Amino acid sequence: MTVKFCCYVWAVFAVGLLATSPVFADSWPGFHGPDARGIAPEGQLPLLGESTEPIWTQTLGSRDVGSPIVVNDRIYLLRSDPQAAMISLDCRNLSDGELVWSVQKPQQVYHLHLRNTLASATPAADDDHLYWAYSDGRHTWLIATGYDGQEVWTRDFGRWQSQHGFGTSPLVVGDQVVLFYSQQAEQLKPGDQPGQSRMISVDRATGETRWETELASTRTSYGVPAIVRDDSGRPTMLVASNTGNGIFGLDPSDGRLLFDSDVFDKRCCSSPLLFGNLAIGTCGSGGGGNQLVAVELPSLESGNTGSDTEAREVYRVTSGAPYVPTSVISNGLIFAVDDRGIASCIDAKTGKTQKRQRLGGNYGASPILAGDRWLVISLDGVATVMSADQEMSVLSVKELGLPVGATPAIADGRLLIRAGDQLLCFDADEN
Repeated sequence: MTVKFCCYVWAVFAVGLLATSPVFADSWPGFHGPDARGIAPEGQLPLLGESTEPIWTQTLGSRDVGSPIVVNDRIYLLRSDPQAAMISLDCRNLSDGELVWSVQKPQQVYHLHLRNTLASATPAADDDHLYWAYSDGRHTWLIATGYDGQEVWTRDFGRWQSQHGFGTSPLVVGDQVVLFYSQQAEQLKPGDQPGQSRMISVDRATGETRWETELASTRTSYGVPAIVRDDSGRPTMLVASNTGNGIFGLDPSDGRLLFDSDVFDKRCCSSPLLFGNLAIGTCGSGGGGNQLVAVELPSLESGNTGSDTEAREVYRVTSGAPYVPTSVISNGLIFAVDDRGIASCIDAKTGKTQKRQRLGGNYGASPILAGDRWLVISLDGVATVMSADQEMSVLSVKELGLPVGATPAIADGRLLIRAGDQLLCFDADEN
């Protein structure tokens, strides 16, 4: 790939990049919160000490790793039932966790990674609908459901090819719903057919295809795109990451490839993040070799776009970089936890590590941030709240006593943690 432009500061400054959807003032409407940034628009994370008890607990009946979302005093999450060969979208009250309604769909059991589950995706929400996705390997569905539990439309995108199984969450972008349909074409078992990766956009109201963009098919990626917005909040670019295209950008109006970058040699599981004119992503493997890479978003004013337009690498972090967890950025600092329990504070502009400390344990859930605190939860259920500054002071530690693979959610004064087959709700107003 050749560079056909001169990079300069992206015309959309940090205010526009970090603007979030105005649909919900205090909600958690999709994976990793508003615009998948992991940051609550309001409130403060509570301290979770050993004496802190949830204000309510509900048994879900499944140990899935799909994250809950919160919209208008209701919780929505996916739940699988392998014995009945069903998957459900559940609606629960935020006040007490009681089930309001549940929508069931058939789902056959298929091969998954040891840590994956049949309901590992997270719903997305807008003013009118809930959008959720799942697969059984032979079929991959994207469904729109009304807030009354009634189906609005459904799409079947066909076969899903991945040695790890499905786990892709939809993303609402303006009047579209986007699904990163990343599939595996490398390291296949004998007899397996390679999949074809693409980004798919459908109309929110009808489910009709707006555009599809074919992407390099190598290893399955599981992150959701980051949304570049202008000062009015209008989406101007989708930034995503995979092994074959690296960190790349698409035009949300037509799916046109704007740029890509040859920066990754391993699988991408996390979602990219934006800071100023930088896009930041990670790659890695279960055996290590994780990397966090920042590229400069290119100027596209010259009209040069596509696979010949490559974003310039700005820095690369090879120590303490996460593989599965998606990091958070606040006040110019990246707060990250790698899969083996190393927490890091990294300067988002330069990539210089400000502090690193060992928490212990292994991690799959992504950190979230509210106020001046951030939370990480290990796979064995140890929740650690730290200060969101260069000191990264440990403020509280709580052993939940149940495994945690789902990213928590915080909204409307409540912190939700999916632990084992339980949904725990903590009071976020007690700080």
